[in-house]
Amino acid sequence: MTKLIFRGTGDAMGVPRVYCGCPVCEEARSTQVNKRYRSSLQIVDEIAGNVWIDCGPDWARQMEEAGARQVDAILITHAHFDHIGGLVEWADACRWLGKRGVAYSPSEVIAEILARFPWLATHIEFRPFDEPITIGNWLARSWRVNHGKNGYSYAFRFDHKESEAAWAYCSDSIGLSEQEQEPLLGLDLLIFGTSFYEEPYAYDTRSVYDVTEALALIQKWKPGTTYFTHMSHDIDLRHPYPLPHNASFAYTGLVVEV
Repeated sequence: MTKLIFRGTGDAMGVPRVYCGCPVCEEARSTQVNKRYRSSLQIVDEIAGNVWIDCGPDWARQMEEAGARQVDAILITHAHFDHIGGLVEWADACRWLGKRGVAYSPSEVIAEILARFPWLATHIEFRPFDEPITIGNWLARSWRVNHGKNGYSYAFRFDHKESEAAWAYCSDSIGLSEQEQEPLLGLDLLIFGTSFYEEPYAYDTRSVYDVTEALALIQKWKPGTTYFTHMSHDIDLRHPYPLPHNASFAYTGLVVEV
């Protein structure tokens, strides 16, 4: 059995947003139901060990809350700061531990990361994730997805080698083509990024689906279960949104077994 633990479910700004006094941000500062670190997922696997998807600027705090001191590998979806900002701290941790980190990401993402932080390669080995890789008993594949005005990201699909189980992580996408949607079919579990419940801004200025759009898509894709992540301060977890029985909002510390 593999455990998936949500260590961050927020968008690029996280919740609370430092400048914001909206009801969701104020609640996140007090009772913290809506407190959200930048999006990341911890994969705890008997064979693969402690593997994370993305390493944003909240990574050190997420590690402390997880009670973890080391990471066996990190998969990186794209080179935006909210997904790679913690690599600097991870590289420093690797230096002090005398251990070289291992990061998997598509080649074009690796090139972007090292163009900004070339010294990271001293402490982290970046391995191309252009072809499928093995994570425990899971065969993982990556594919490029549209990220709207923010360019591109990658999504990851995991298929179990000994069963028909399959799950996917797609945190940053919008306007997916039919080809980009194809790996999201036939899933037992979908983890999908949705920033707003119903985003009010012009479509051509956006970079992530909203919840209403995602609900229409999962009617087509028909995953067994869906968890929404990458949520902005528009989403209030105290509010009873009209979601189907097999879809819900993720929250920090949520554990899902696959």
